[in-house]
Amino acid sequence: MTVDSGIAPATQAEKTIKQLSALFEATRLLNSTLDLAELLELILRIAREEVYADRGTVYLLDKEHQQIWSIVATGLGKKEEIRLPFGTGVAGTVAASGNPINVEDAYQLPFFDPSTDQKTGYKTKSLLCLPIRHKGGEIVGVIQLLNQKVTGRFTADDQEFLEKLSGHMAMALENARLHRTALEKERMERELEMARGIQRSLLPDAPPVIPGYQLAVSNTPCFEVGGDYYDFLSLGPQTLLLVIADVEGKGVSSALVMSNLQATLRALVTHLHSLEVLALSLNEMICNDTKSKKFLSIFLGLLDTRRNGLHYINAGHVPPVIVNGETGEYQLLQAGGTVVGLFPDSEYARGSAKLRVGDILVLCTDGVTEPCNLEEEEFGSERMADCVSRHRHLSADAIVNAVLGEVCEFSLGGVHTDDRVLMVLKVTEGGIDSAALRSGTSH
Repeated sequence: MTVDSGIAPATQAEKTIKQLSALFEATRLLNSTLDLAELLELILRIAREEVYADRGTVYLLDKEHQQIWSIVATGLGKKEEIRLPFGTGVAGTVAASGNPINVEDAYQLPFFDPSTDQKTGYKTKSLLCLPIRHKGGEIVGVIQLLNQKVTGRFTADDQEFLEKLSGHMAMALENARLHRTALEKERMERELEMARGIQRSLLPDAPPVIPGYQLAVSNTPCFEVGGDYYDFLSLGPQTLLLVIADVEGKGVSSALVMSNLQATLRALVTHLHSLEVLALSLNEMICNDTKSKKFLSIFLGLLDTRRNGLHYINAGHVPPVIVNGETGEYQLLQAGGTVVGLFPDSEYARGSAKLRVGDILVLCTDGVTEPCNLEEEEFGSERMADCVSRHRHLSADAIVNAVLGEVCEFSLGGVHTDDRVLMVLKVTEGGIDSAALRSGTSH
């Protein structure tokens, strides 16, 4: 007859209680921080202490790039990211397969990479590597531990403990990742708001006051920053350069090209007074700066306030419209050439027009003409010209509001996702020989 001494069950019970206590304490510690780098260090410290590992690393998964990565110390308090492709080395293999690895001699593994040992003089022997999983089974990371310090090998109990802790580690890592993402989003929003302020400062605060003319403008970016640009550059007492441009694309990259355009244009106009040479030089510089990967459309209009004349170059831009103040008929200003920044050898031809009292010049970006209604019809230049014609007896400011009002009404429920600039110039008097541009806030 066999007598049960009761020692084994008591030992097992003690072991279970100790493990549960360790899991509870580890879980408490894991919930003590949302700093991702600090959490990675904490997970590693808990794991090393519980299974008596000499060294280790905790990796996170980057599924988009099929990589695992970690944050490691590089000395003097500095840290950097290390990245490995899925399937590379022991940790990369575990990340790809989801299967734990527990061996007494890492060098027996065909995918073990000894290069780190060779660089540091460290000798890896026993190794335990297993995936960090959510309770639903999704792998979010990998923990790799080296050289068990007591017996020289990691036991099944060591592996079991870490697997029980895995869900808690995964939840803590997810919370830290979400916190890091939120902080990054806040930082980006602050930087975008600052960029928006800087971009606004590059544009005129208000149109200049021009004797014999009314000038109004509206600018509405669809994102924090945009690629639409307009300007008023005084080239003499009776000469004003009207500029409107639209950089291809949206967002930050287009905004950067827009700021480059502004700086380039202002540098060029101080030395060049030929529209053709100005367009050629602008195209060459934008091509060189963007390597022809970004392009823009631009309209350059040289207004002679003494003679009410307009010389212009339209480089692939939405054709501005001149509406006759008496009849309401209109003409499109299309002479010029192709877009700027795409073809280094582009050529540009000048066009001209005569403005009479009551005439209205309308310049815009495609954010005004391209919004669609529910039938996917674009608002278009004809509707814009018709709107201006019907409201031609109003002031320039009122015409701007009328056009934008009709664009919004037309595209209600439809599609509109672009920056929008609308500029209206109305002739109120005949040419004045003594007219001088009072620059006001113009540049």
